[in-house]
Amino acid sequence: MKNFSTAVVSFVFAAASAAMVAPAAYAANKCEFRADAPDSHKVVRGDTLWDISGKFLHNPWCWPQVWGLNRDQIKNPHWIYPGQIVYFDRATGRLSLGKPVGASGTGGTVRLSPQVRIDGVGQDAVPAIPSGVIEPFLSQPLIVTPEQLLGTPRIVATQEGRVNLAKNDRAYVSGDLKDGTAFQVFRPGKPLHDPETKAVIGYEAAYLGSLKLTRAAKADHEAHAFMVVSSKEEMTVGDRLLPVPHIPMLNYVPHAPERPLAARIVSVYGGVTHAGQNQIVSINRGTKDGVDVGTVLEMYRYGVLVKDRTDTKEMIKLPDEKYGALFVFRVFENISYALVMQVTDSVQVGDVAKSPE
Repeated sequence: MKNFSTAVVSFVFAAASAAMVAPAAYAANKCEFRADAPDSHKVVRGDTLWDISGKFLHNPWCWPQVWGLNRDQIKNPHWIYPGQIVYFDRATGRLSLGKPVGASGTGGTVRLSPQVRIDGVGQDAVPAIPSGVIEPFLSQPLIVTPEQLLGTPRIVATQEGRVNLAKNDRAYVSGDLKDGTAFQVFRPGKPLHDPETKAVIGYEAAYLGSLKLTRAAKADHEAHAFMVVSSKEEMTVGDRLLPVPHIPMLNYVPHAPERPLAARIVSVYGGVTHAGQNQIVSINRGTKDGVDVGTVLEMYRYGVLVKDRTDTKEMIKLPDEKYGALFVFRVFENISYALVMQVTDSVQVGDVAKSPE
């Protein structure tokens, strides 16, 4: 598994410390244990925090409450490793992390106190969700706002007048690079409309490859020279450039929004209208709405309007029906990407995604 963490040190926290206080956002939600929850679970390679929590809880996303972790402590993901054991204390309704005691013969559990862990630097730590599914989406594809689209540099000519560009070919670009040297090449796709306001809130752009600057323009009307570093699809004149984004650390942890939130499904990645588990969708809420990486929302089929044929003949809205959960992993200003975590029905464009109840 590719590790995106740039941290030098990671900390392992004691999970059941009485001094740790769960955030209000978690405490306000009911985290019930499963009737068939095991007494313990040995962590193995391939586990995720979501999977482990699902063995004990009806709602896997709310595990920070039963670990007793505060908001600062859950920001560091590198605290559960293969070989450790998760114990369920039924008396306190808490989970704790320990390891089996060996030849010392003292028995019981060794509680893990805050300590520095240098070896591995989190490379073997259990991730929050199946990170392999979302790795390509951490840097691509791109959500481009209408404002960004107006000001992005563009390819204006190709090497020797070629129609398409491939790896190691030269490309000539016009526009303000803002001192950047490494860029992604994209082609604007269809506009994404907010299901509620119908306004265009972004464009889901097709990722084509990457370029690096070889010679900056020396005059106002001169083109910049670039070389194609990688090519996923063929590039051509008119395609646009955006700086290569910073790859985020995999420190996202499932949590409820800080305040009540309601969103709608804008699109299903790939241009289809339905999605299932482990597929990518976008929602019409972003950073300006308080959405951050790790936000969990429950999905509801939007209740349709029907005519009351028994009495008034007026239109009545049927209730929204809950059928799954989303995990937000990449956030833009007005829109976010989310992974479909668990569903009992297919996800459809226009469905409701809101704070867990």
